[in-house]
Amino acid sequence: SPYTYQGYGLHGVKLLKLLKSETNLLLETEILSTDHLDALASQADILRIGSRNMDNYELLKAVGKINKPVILKRNMSATLEEFLLAAEYILSVGNEKVILCERGIRTLETYTRNTLDILAVPALKELTDLPVIVDPSHSTGKSSLVSAASKAALAAGADGLMIEVHPEPLKSYSDGQQSIDLPTFDKLMKELNDLANLLAKKT
Repeated sequence: SPYTYQGYGLHGVKLLKLLKSETNLLLETEILSTDHLDALASQADILRIGSRNMDNYELLKAVGKINKPVILKRNMSATLEEFLLAAEYILSVGNEKVILCERGIRTLETYTRNTLDILAVPALKELTDLPVIVDPSHSTGKSSLVSAASKAALAAGADGLMIEVHPEPLKSYSDGQQSIDLPTFDKLMKELNDLANLLAKKT
Protein backbone atom coordinates (compact mmCIF):
# COMPACT_ATOMS: atom_id res chain seq x y z
CA SER A 1 0.00 0.00 0.00
CA PRO A 2 1.26 3.53 -0.75
CA TYR A 3 -0.01 4.53 2.70
CA THR A 4 2.23 2.18 4.67
CA TYR A 5 5.85 2.77 5.63
CA GLN A 6 7.98 3.17 2.49
CA GLY A 7 11.46 3.27 4.00
CA TYR A 8 13.80 6.22 4.48
CA GLY A 9 14.59 6.72 0.80
CA LEU A 10 17.88 8.40 0.05
CA HIS A 11 18.06 9.68 3.63
CA GLY A 12 18.74 6.07 4.48
CA VAL A 13 22.09 6.36 2.70
CA LYS A 14 23.23 8.70 5.50
CA LEU A 15 22.20 6.07 8.04
CA LEU A 16 24.14 3.41 6.14
CA LYS A 17 27.19 5.67 6.15
CA LEU A 18 26.84 6.18 9.91
CA LEU A 19 26.47 2.45 10.54
CA LYS A 20 29.46 1.73 8.34
CA SER A 21 31.62 4.11 10.39
CA GLU A 22 30.52 2.62 13.72
CA THR A 23 30.50 -1.14 13.01
CA ASN A 24 32.41 -3.84 11.19
CA LEU A 25 29.20 -5.32 9.82
CA LEU A 26 28.59 -5.87 6.15
CA LEU A 27 25.71 -3.63 5.10
CA GLU A 28 22.95 -4.79 2.75
CA THR A 29 20.11 -2.72 1.37
CA GLU A 30 17.39 -2.93 -1.24
CA ILE A 31 17.66 -0.89 -4.40
CA LEU A 32 14.41 0.11 -6.09
CA SER A 33 15.61 2.23 -8.98
CA THR A 34 18.64 2.77 -11.19
CA ASP A 35 18.47 6.41 -10.04
CA HIS A 36 19.67 5.30 -6.59
CA LEU A 37 22.48 3.04 -7.78
CA ASP A 38 25.43 5.39 -7.38
CA ALA A 39 24.36 6.57 -3.92
CA LEU A 40 23.69 3.08 -2.57
CA ALA A 41 26.63 1.33 -4.18
CA SER A 42 29.03 3.73 -2.48
CA GLN A 43 27.82 2.73 1.01
CA ALA A 44 26.30 -0.75 0.82
CA ASP A 45 28.39 -3.91 0.69
CA ILE A 46 25.53 -5.96 -0.77
CA LEU A 47 22.65 -4.78 -2.95
CA ARG A 48 19.27 -6.49 -2.88
CA ILE A 49 16.73 -6.76 -5.68
CA GLY A 50 13.32 -7.28 -4.09
CA SER A 51 10.78 -9.76 -5.41
CA ARG A 52 8.71 -7.08 -7.16
CA ASN A 53 11.77 -5.95 -9.11
CA MET A 54 12.88 -9.41 -10.21
CA ASP A 55 11.51 -8.59 -13.67
CA ASN A 56 12.98 -5.06 -13.80
CA TYR A 57 15.54 -5.96 -16.44
CA GLU A 58 17.15 -2.53 -16.68
CA LEU A 59 17.76 -2.55 -12.93
CA LEU A 60 19.15 -6.09 -13.11
CA LYS A 61 21.61 -5.11 -15.82
CA ALA A 62 22.58 -1.95 -13.95
CA VAL A 63 23.49 -3.79 -10.74
CA GLY A 64 25.25 -6.35 -12.91
CA LYS A 65 27.70 -3.66 -13.94
CA ILE A 66 28.56 -2.91 -10.32
CA ASN A 67 31.18 -5.19 -8.79
CA LYS A 68 29.22 -5.93 -5.63
CA PRO A 69 27.31 -8.98 -4.42
CA VAL A 70 23.61 -8.92 -5.32
CA ILE A 71 20.83 -10.74 -3.49
CA LEU A 72 18.07 -11.52 -5.98
CA LYS A 73 14.70 -12.40 -4.44
CA ARG A 74 12.31 -14.65 -6.31
CA ASN A 75 9.09 -13.05 -7.48
CA MET A 76 6.13 -14.52 -5.61
CA SER A 77 4.70 -15.94 -8.86
CA ALA A 78 7.91 -16.81 -10.70
CA THR A 79 8.90 -20.29 -11.81
CA LEU A 80 12.44 -21.43 -11.06
CA GLU A 81 13.29 -21.02 -14.75
CA GLU A 82 12.10 -17.41 -14.69
CA PHE A 83 14.04 -16.83 -11.47
CA LEU A 84 17.25 -18.12 -13.01
CA LEU A 85 16.73 -16.12 -16.20
CA ALA A 86 16.43 -12.98 -14.07
CA ALA A 87 19.74 -13.89 -12.45
CA GLU A 88 21.18 -14.33 -15.92
CA TYR A 89 20.56 -10.63 -16.64
CA ILE A 90 23.00 -9.81 -13.84
CA LEU A 91 25.48 -12.51 -14.76
CA SER A 92 25.44 -11.66 -18.47
CA VAL A 93 26.98 -8.22 -17.95
CA GLY A 94 29.84 -9.48 -15.83
CA ASN A 95 28.71 -9.70 -12.21
CA GLU A 96 29.01 -13.29 -10.97
CA LYS A 97 28.37 -12.39 -7.32
CA VAL A 98 24.68 -13.30 -7.39
CA ILE A 99 22.92 -14.81 -4.36
CA LEU A 100 19.50 -16.35 -4.99
CA CYS A 101 16.87 -15.84 -2.29
CA GLU A 102 13.74 -17.98 -1.96
CA ARG A 103 11.15 -15.86 -0.14
CA GLY A 104 7.96 -17.78 -0.64
CA ILE A 105 5.45 -17.93 -3.46
CA ARG A 106 1.79 -16.96 -3.66
CA THR A 107 -0.63 -19.87 -3.30
CA LEU A 108 -4.22 -20.36 -2.14
CA GLU A 109 -3.05 -20.53 1.49
CA THR A 110 -3.90 -17.44 3.55
CA TYR A 111 -2.66 -18.36 7.03
CA THR A 112 0.91 -17.55 6.09
CA ARG A 113 1.98 -14.44 4.18
CA ASN A 114 3.36 -16.62 1.39
CA THR A 115 4.12 -20.32 1.00
CA LEU A 116 7.76 -21.22 1.52
CA ASP A 117 8.81 -23.34 -1.46
CA ILE A 118 11.31 -25.43 0.47
CA LEU A 119 11.97 -27.73 -2.49
CA ALA A 120 13.18 -24.72 -4.46
CA VAL A 121 16.39 -24.91 -2.43
CA PRO A 122 17.58 -28.37 -3.55
CA ALA A 123 16.09 -27.79 -7.01
CA LEU A 124 18.12 -24.60 -7.48
CA LYS A 125 21.17 -26.47 -6.20
CA GLU A 126 20.66 -28.93 -9.05
CA LEU A 127 20.23 -26.17 -11.63
CA THR A 128 22.97 -23.71 -10.68
CA ASP A 129 26.17 -23.25 -8.70
CA LEU A 130 24.97 -19.92 -7.30
CA PRO A 131 24.49 -19.72 -3.53
CA VAL A 132 20.89 -20.07 -2.35
CA ILE A 133 19.50 -18.43 0.78
CA VAL A 134 16.00 -18.43 2.29
CA ASP A 135 13.91 -15.63 3.80
CA PRO A 136 11.79 -17.30 6.51
CA SER A 137 10.39 -13.94 7.65
CA HIS A 138 8.70 -12.85 4.41
CA SER A 139 7.69 -16.37 3.46
CA THR A 140 5.80 -17.02 6.69
CA GLY A 141 4.82 -13.50 7.70
CA LYS A 142 4.59 -14.75 11.29
CA SER A 143 7.35 -14.50 13.89
CA SER A 144 6.10 -17.73 15.50
CA LEU A 145 6.93 -19.69 12.32
CA VAL A 146 10.35 -18.17 11.57
CA SER A 147 12.26 -20.68 13.69
CA ALA A 148 10.70 -23.76 12.07
CA ALA A 149 11.09 -22.32 8.57
CA SER A 150 14.73 -21.48 9.25
CA LYS A 151 15.52 -25.01 10.38
CA ALA A 152 13.71 -26.50 7.41
CA ALA A 153 15.69 -24.25 5.05
CA LEU A 154 18.99 -25.27 6.63
CA ALA A 155 18.05 -28.95 6.42
CA ALA A 156 17.07 -28.49 2.76
CA GLY A 157 20.55 -27.20 1.95
CA ALA A 158 20.26 -23.41 2.12
CA ASP A 159 23.56 -21.54 2.24
CA GLY A 160 22.14 -18.80 4.44
CA LEU A 161 19.08 -17.16 5.94
CA MET A 162 17.65 -13.65 5.80
CA ILE A 163 15.87 -13.14 9.12
CA GLU A 164 14.16 -9.96 10.27
CA VAL A 165 15.16 -9.05 13.83
CA HIS A 166 14.04 -6.07 15.92
CA PRO A 167 14.60 -5.17 19.60
CA GLU A 168 10.86 -4.48 19.96
CA PRO A 169 8.98 -5.98 16.99
CA LEU A 170 5.64 -4.43 17.97
CA LYS A 171 7.22 -0.97 17.63
CA SER A 172 8.79 -1.71 14.24
CA TYR A 173 7.88 0.68 11.39
CA SER A 174 7.65 -2.26 9.02
CA ASP A 175 6.86 -5.98 9.17
CA GLY A 176 6.86 -6.20 12.96
CA GLN A 177 4.55 -9.21 12.87
CA GLN A 178 7.22 -11.28 11.11
CA SER A 179 10.24 -9.99 13.06
CA ILE A 180 11.73 -11.87 15.99
CA ASP A 181 13.24 -10.19 19.04
CA LEU A 182 16.89 -10.45 20.09
CA PRO A 183 16.54 -13.24 22.70
CA THR A 184 14.57 -15.33 20.20
CA PHE A 185 17.21 -14.71 17.55
CA ASP A 186 19.99 -15.71 19.95
CA LYS A 187 18.16 -18.94 20.84
CA LEU A 188 17.49 -19.67 17.16
CA MET A 189 21.13 -19.20 16.22
CA LYS A 190 22.20 -21.72 18.87
CA GLU A 191 19.62 -24.20 17.63
CA LEU A 192 20.72 -23.68 14.02
CA ASN A 193 24.33 -24.20 15.05
CA ASP A 194 23.39 -27.52 16.68
CA LEU A 195 21.44 -28.54 13.59
CA ALA A 196 24.31 -27.54 11.31
CA ASN A 197 26.67 -29.72 13.34
CA LEU A 198 24.30 -32.66 12.94
CA LEU A 199 24.21 -32.02 9.20
CA ALA A 200 27.98 -31.47 9.08
CA LYS A 201 27.45 -27.95 7.77
CA LYS A 202 29.29 -24.77 8.71
CA THR A 203 27.37 -21.80 10.15
